[in-house]
Amino acid sequence: MSGPGHSKVSAEQAIAVARRKFLEGDRLDMQKLAAELGVDRTTLFRWVGNRDHLLATVLWSLAEPTHRAAVAATTRTGAARIADATGTFGQALIDAPYFRRFLRSEPERALRLLTTKESPVLNEIVDAVERVVQQELDRGHLIHPMSAHDLAYLIARITESFIYADLITGEDPDATKAAIAVAALLGDPTYIPKGT
Repeated sequence: MSGPGHSKVSAEQAIAVARRKFLEGDRLDMQKLAAELGVDRTTLFRWVGNRDHLLATVLWSLAEPTHRAAVAATTRTGAARIADATGTFGQALIDAPYFRRFLRSEPERALRLLTTKESPVLNEIVDAVERVVQQELDRGHLIHPMSAHDLAYLIARITESFIYADLITGEDPDATKAAIAVAALLGDPTYIPKGT
């Protein structure tokens, strides 16, 4: 018998297995995942949504702690704090083999899941960046005529332009350029990226 508690545990288990497979570089196959979990595809879809929704859930489950760690890694304030976090987060994405594998193997799906307005990943990243921007505004370390939300949206768009550059323009991904561009947006044209 499966009640609400059983479904919740099973949905979490499905996401955990999908995340492990993604990290190992396996393509997420809903039929194989359902078989591994011992359920039919209908049940799996009820728990985690379609493949795109599951991929988005897995991507954010990896991006969220990475972004949090990037913010925690900087000791600077204001525009420099936000730019440092952008650069560190961007470099982590560039360096993550599982992430680059996904971008190379499914570039159109990756860009759709990561950059379109319907993307839950983009919305989560904008919200996470907005919290950091708002902290710096509230602390008086940043003054800007735009709202925290609008700045966060622009920061997310700048970041993806440089991190997914190989897919968008054919250029090499560059987290340092993303950090410098974010600092300029936030009014710090003299920003020197961390570690340079």
